[in-house]
Amino acid sequence: MKYYARVVMEKTTIQESLVESVFDKYEIFETEQDATVIEIPLSRQLEETEADEYAQRLADMMFEAGYKDFDIEISADGDVAEDEITYDNDDEFFEDYGVMWFNEDEALDEADYQGRSVKLGKPMAGDTKKFKVYVKNPKGNVVKVNFGQKGAKIKKNNPERRRSFRARHNCDNPGPRHKARYWSCRKW
Repeated sequence: MKYYARVVMEKTTIQESLVESVFDKYEIFETEQDATVIEIPLSRQLEETEADEYAQRLADMMFEAGYKDFDIEISADGDVAEDEITYDNDDEFFEDYGVMWFNEDEALDEADYQGRSVKLGKPMAGDTKKFKVYVKNPKGNVVKVNFGQKGAKIKKNNPERRRSFRARHNCDNPGPRHKARYWSCRKW
């Protein structure tokens, strides 16, 4: 198993002399999401406290070098879930999982909310929060559900962040459609 620490930042030109002065072995590459990554191999998997200390030292070095916006990941090759499956066509996916989402109000895609017509079950840009969606609650009333933090970038293409968010919010059991957690989990 290969253990490593990664510094991930927006696409940037890295001063290789800086990296060489700090690390004896490293690899610099760019991802499909236009990020620059410095990967530093580790000799073994670090305990949680060791990983935190290593990440702090690494962050201090990056700040001293003038870099401000970056993420540090310390992980192992085996961190990716082994039960992950990639489907090449939609028919196979639907065969295994069925329809993942449906509008409970199939007959009614629009409804009145405070005197105006709104679409039900379609997330859109929010006013008080990052997103909003109109749904019917169990009583049959149309309600507006606000969710998400304005101005925050969620970086859901990062598997570790996505896994952490979904665990933290119990996305395996997201609750009813008229609650914010349901819609936040759906976005992630």
